[in-house]
Amino acid sequence: MKLYENGVYLLNGTEIVEDGRDAADVLAGKLGEQVPSKEEAAKNTIAYSILASHNTSGNMKKLKIKFDKLTSHDITFVGIIQTARASGLEKFPVPYVLTNCHNSLCAVGGTINEDDHMFGLSCAKRYGGIYVPPHQAVIHQFAREMLAESGKMILGSDSHTRYGALGTMAMGEGGPELVKQLLSQTYDIDMPGVIAIYLTGEPVKGVGPQDVALAIIGEVFANGYVNNKVMEFVGPGVEKLSADFRIGVDVMTTETTCLSSIWKTDDEIKEFYETHGREDAYRELNPGPVAYYDGMVYVDLSQIRPMIAMPFHPSNTYTIEELNANLLDILDDVEKKAKVSLGDAVDFTLKDKVRNGRLYVEQGIIAGCAGGGFENICDAADILKGKFIGADEFTLSVYPASTPIYMELAKNGRLADLIQSGAIVKTAFCGPCFGAGDTPANNALSIRHSTRNFPNREGSKLQSGQIASVALMDARSIAATAANKGYLTAATDVDVDFTKPKYFFDGSIYANRVFDSKGVADPSVEIRLGPNIKDWPAMCELTENLILKVVSEIHDPVTTTDELIPSGETSSYRSNPLGLAEFALSRKDPAYVGLAKEVQKAEKAREAGKSMEEALPELAPVWKTIAASYPEISPENTGIGSTIFAVKPGDGSAREQAASCQKVLGGWANIANSYATKRYRSNLINWGMLPFLIDEGELPFSNHDYLFIPGIRSAVANRASEVKAYLVKGEELKEFTLRLGEMTEDERQIILDGCLINYNRVK
Repeated sequence: MKLYENGVYLLNGTEIVEDGRDAADVLAGKLGEQVPSKEEAAKNTIAYSILASHNTSGNMKKLKIKFDKLTSHDITFVGIIQTARASGLEKFPVPYVLTNCHNSLCAVGGTINEDDHMFGLSCAKRYGGIYVPPHQAVIHQFAREMLAESGKMILGSDSHTRYGALGTMAMGEGGPELVKQLLSQTYDIDMPGVIAIYLTGEPVKGVGPQDVALAIIGEVFANGYVNNKVMEFVGPGVEKLSADFRIGVDVMTTETTCLSSIWKTDDEIKEFYETHGREDAYRELNPGPVAYYDGMVYVDLSQIRPMIAMPFHPSNTYTIEELNANLLDILDDVEKKAKVSLGDAVDFTLKDKVRNGRLYVEQGIIAGCAGGGFENICDAADILKGKFIGADEFTLSVYPASTPIYMELAKNGRLADLIQSGAIVKTAFCGPCFGAGDTPANNALSIRHSTRNFPNREGSKLQSGQIASVALMDARSIAATAANKGYLTAATDVDVDFTKPKYFFDGSIYANRVFDSKGVADPSVEIRLGPNIKDWPAMCELTENLILKVVSEIHDPVTTTDELIPSGETSSYRSNPLGLAEFALSRKDPAYVGLAKEVQKAEKAREAGKSMEEALPELAPVWKTIAASYPEISPENTGIGSTIFAVKPGDGSAREQAASCQKVLGGWANIANSYATKRYRSNLINWGMLPFLIDEGELPFSNHDYLFIPGIRSAVANRASEVKAYLVKGEELKEFTLRLGEMTEDERQIILDGCLINYNRVK
């Protein structure tokens, strides 16, 4: 694998010319005609053509995108629709699919989960949407089967919204961005860079899509090579991959922190659409004769071997061969890295998994939008046919990604092969991906063909002294390990004939169970609101000045959204903003909620016209010090709130609650050296929180310090790029600088109004 240092020209989809001093001469020699400018050649990428056809701004440097379709699941659609309702929603303006694949088990919180499902069904009827009942399909498989179209764009409220392999440019964002689309507003971004992922060669037998994906993630995550850019898959290697294989690689592009993905399409994808009865959805997509990319990842598929991403990140990658050869050294390194995230909360080791020189794992999972595909499961079944997983600790669970896939596995006999081996085959469910299903025992190691292996993604709880861990692998190597009764084994090390049965899609399953309004709204339908479904609390507009207390300080290299608001069983409370907020940072900084609520008492007193100092006595000397230099401050023009510092927050999930929970607890800002993803920064802004930046190594404050930011409202309104801030220390104000970063006019107004709900109400 090679990462090009410069941009590249791609000629006729196959020939690479790296940008540089001699590039123009080389191109002229090859083309024998006038060489297009870099700017013109950049318009020949597939990504550019799709973005151009969906841009409403008339300016390709400043995009205002309207998506063709939207999709959400049951831990995001309640908050989205509640926000849109508060802003005047009358009808879904585009097809909007509400799937129920996260809180499907209805296992936590009494009636909460099914109440949310009934809310979704009633909203699909009232506003003209599509409702997919629990256990029918995971969100992304349904989108692949029934929504994707070549050349179209889909926005989803799940970070793994990726349908590029089918020619659909899809993006996963926080809920407020879907709210904007529901209100016929736009998705506003600068034109992203486009990185070519040039595939050549052909995978060797036993290597699957997760192996290719992990190999790419391991190369590009840490250096940010594709951060907030579009990954465009091209090259002769694409045609060597089945549609399912491409889909399996594509869904994992989220873990690179790219913005989106797109692939060239061919007869393989045409056949996929034909199989699903949607021939008209196919269109051939290719880059133009001379296309310019901002960079290139060159991947020789024939050189990739079975991979494993060790705890606790998908980029912590090794080949399985390398791990087995250097087992204790790598396990020692994993423990050192884990110490950064886990601290002293628990004792963590994987060295006790070494038995007779081999790594033993207690659990295997093949599931979800990444692992639950038809081809993955059939290949796993071929490996396990006639073998048994044994009667010891090791267990294996398989979750087909949709009921149509489950049905075909039953018809072609692979379901029986899996069950006979000792595997348990379950319904379509995302639980193992976000910590709400198949939680292993304390200190256990699970190998999973799923999307993430962050701490707690397997369901354990650090605050309760529990720790288990996940390593990501491909379904084929998981099956090989299962055949060896839990001893880590690469699929390339087993003797198997992959039978590659043809897939037959039975559309009657959806036709008989999925509610489809066909876009017709029925305002007479009453929305069903369970007792846990609450409206968002009132939020005031940004004041001229701010006093902020730092209530959490996180120095991990990257902070995930899981650490900002945990997944797992807490997901049941996402339809209750205040209830969910009680879990904010609970697995990272348990003191956060109490500290934030104490500060919020002063703000609530201010808004009610009462004494802030009585509500929060420690504020009195802070106010006195500020007033000595800024006598014009008053409760009318100065808000009181909390903030957190994190080095690089926001990796991982698109969940808006990572920001909104801070907001409903009185948060006014985040301060960071950088933001891991565009979507987390957008979530902050849409909830009226200032996305401050401070230079790396410069931290003039500590946890529990008070900060004063004068004139912040004027600074935002006047498009300032940085603001003056002060550390309040005793009787001194110590000046430092905070940067705001680039924001659109609408984003600035959202912050001024206090949140997206207020912005739309005013508008």
